[in-house]
Order: sequence, then C-alpha cells, then structure tokens
Amino acid sequence: MAGKFELYRDKAGEYRFRLKAGNGQAIGASEGYTAKSGAENGIESVKTNCTDMNRYTIFEGKSGKYYFNLKAKNGQVILSSQGYESEQGAQNGCESVSRHAPDAPVVEVE
Repeated sequence: MAGKFELYRDKAGEYRFRLKAGNGQAIGASEGYTAKSGAENGIESVKTNCTDMNRYTIFEGKSGKYYFNLKAKNGQVILSSQGYESEQGAQNGCESVSRHAPDAPVVEVE
C-alpha cells in the first residue's frame, strides 16, 4: 500500500497536511496555512524536495527524542517529524519520506 498526504483543517481553521506511510503511520506534518492553496503548495514542495537528502535536518529535542525537518530550497521548513527514540530512527523517517512522498496522492479528510 502506498503512502498518502492527508489535507485537513485544524480546530483553529488553518489548513494542514500530514504524510502517512502505507501502514497508516504518520511520517511528518506541516505547519498551519491560512489558505488551502498554501497547504497544497506545501505538499508540492515536499514532493519536489523530499528526494534530496541534503534538505533534511536531524536534531535531538529537549525530550531526548530525535526529530527531522525537511526544508525547501529557501530554507523554510515544509515538513516536521514525530519524535524517534534514536538518530537512526529519524534517519529512517527521512528515507521513508523520500520513498513515499513523490507519488503520494492527496486525500482531503475531516
């Protein structure tokens, strides 16, 4: 089963998206956008930038878990990960994005 982008509105009325793997597990999520078109552009930016491993930054959070951000060419964060127990787990998450995002369909959810 392939991955997918879920596009939705949050409780504050902002548009967001998340990338899910084929098993349904969330790989990464976006910031909030005021317009739906902004979120759609964000999805396209993830698809464009996700295969360049130099666009990922892995870091350790205050909780001791590891996270990654995917950045666009302009340096703006376009996708942020969940927390991983190890740096290798975060690296695997980056690789998962690069595999799932390029051809992932966009599904609108409530």
